[in-house]
Amino acid sequence: MSSVRVLVGTRKGAFVLESDATRSGWDVRGPHFGGWEIYHVAGSPADPDRLYAAQSTGWFGQIIQRSDDGGKTWEPVGNEFAYATDAGSHKWYDGTPHPWEFARVWHLEPSPTDPDTVYAGVEDAALFRSLDGGHVWEEFPGLRTHESGSGWQPGAGGLCLHSIVLHPTDPERMLVAISAAGVFRTDDAGKTWQPSNRGLRSEGLPDEDAEVGHCVHRIAMHPARPNVLFMQKHWDVMRSDNGGEAWQEISGNLPSDFGFPVAIHAHEPDTVYVVPIKSDSEHYPPDGRLRVYRSRTGGNEWEPLTRGLPQKDCYVNVLRDAMAVDSVDPCGVYFGTTGGQVYASTDSGDSWTTIVRDLPAVLSVEVQTLS
Repeated sequence: MSSVRVLVGTRKGAFVLESDATRSGWDVRGPHFGGWEIYHVAGSPADPDRLYAAQSTGWFGQIIQRSDDGGKTWEPVGNEFAYATDAGSHKWYDGTPHPWEFARVWHLEPSPTDPDTVYAGVEDAALFRSLDGGHVWEEFPGLRTHESGSGWQPGAGGLCLHSIVLHPTDPERMLVAISAAGVFRTDDAGKTWQPSNRGLRSEGLPDEDAEVGHCVHRIAMHPARPNVLFMQKHWDVMRSDNGGEAWQEISGNLPSDFGFPVAIHAHEPDTVYVVPIKSDSEHYPPDGRLRVYRSRTGGNEWEPLTRGLPQKDCYVNVLRDAMAVDSVDPCGVYFGTTGGQVYASTDSGDSWTTIVRDLPAVLSVEVQTLS
């Protein structure tokens, strides 16, 4: 019988939540690294006991922590992230040149086949990889030195590389998303990169249809259908049916098309979840009602999922890495809020329960389905 492990990164530590396949009772362990920001916790698909955590500290910099026993114990394995080349500078908010800075590890993406291989997306706008379990990290310099790189500007959260999508069958192909530069794709294992933003429009840019400069919040792919991608953008929910070559809007009847996360049902590649918030300045649910929206048609037609969620006076946010699914049948859906709640649905979103509450603000939620 399967069991489920939910990995939660917060402003003040990491938490590991575990349940059996019924997902009706949860064991909560933590906080690990109490008091420190844990931007992301991720498990290796190749080894269920191998976990990685991105610890951000004001005194000791960015530290990668690793567990080889499912999160019971941890050890720091690496903090050496150095840009591979001098790429000059990029633009700041006011258009002035700004030197590249290494500020934070935003996202970890373990290899689906090798527990010692893990990718890291960082601020400012760089992609790193470790081949030895997190000890040594090397940059893919072709991304940051792309001819458009000097024009990249940070989003409100920084110039962060927050999404890493590995192709399930082609090891040469990968997509990343950077706020606020857009989506970039490599077909040669990271040597060269090309923008994948055709169809995106962003008000406020000198050219609304520019090749780069778009504030993408999150991209997601179902491994059974790698040419189909979903995106939550800074305004607009988008879809690509050709591996990122072009995008079309699928916001449809959403009450707001601004939000951060997007997730895909484990068994239904056309079932997609988003969490709308009111606007880019008011980061809370419209009307103070926390609603997950589900489309069973791959976009355009959306239904609110509210059973078990607060429908009055709720002013939390759900951040870009704070939503995930398990692969149990029926599919479980999970998300965490800046108010410290982690919600779970064991029926694909029809109803929700709070599995833990009063945590520090949740930054990330990842799920492992264990045999």
